[in-house]
Amino acid sequence: MNKKKVLFVCIHNSARSQMAEAFLNLLAGDRFEAESAGLEPGSLNPLAVEAMREIGIDISGNKTKSVFDFIKQGKLFHYVITVCDETSGSQCPIFSGYVRRLHWNFPDPSALEGTCEKRLEKTREIRDQIRAKTEAWIKETDIAD
Repeated sequence: MNKKKVLFVCIHNSARSQMAEAFLNLLAGDRFEAESAGLEPGSLNPLAVEAMREIGIDISGNKTKSVFDFIKQGKLFHYVITVCDETSGSQCPIFSGYVRRLHWNFPDPSALEGTCEKRLEKTREIRDQIRAKTEAWIKETDIAD
């Protein structure tokens, strides 16, 4: 069985896309091969790393990647899923080949305000939303295939 290739994209590839990649590879790695990238790659968000560590997923060794590097390499994906807000999602470049483009709207953990504990609490909520959306999408995709 050929795995469907999925690219998760957000602005910095520091939190949302990293979490979505990890969840898809964990939950359906037998059917999907997920990667992630950013429009303006930054560094991993330590709150996202901590939130994922709390549920037994280690993304601390991940590197942020540029979506434009994937384009230059000619990588092909079955799905490109933006996981940022509506405005940022529309900035995602066009990929060649047959690509289904989806948008999942999640708040940016790097834009959260408040104490470290409050920001971590909100990052956990975003993490859980991403997991729930990923699980629902896997089920939808299973039905459609």
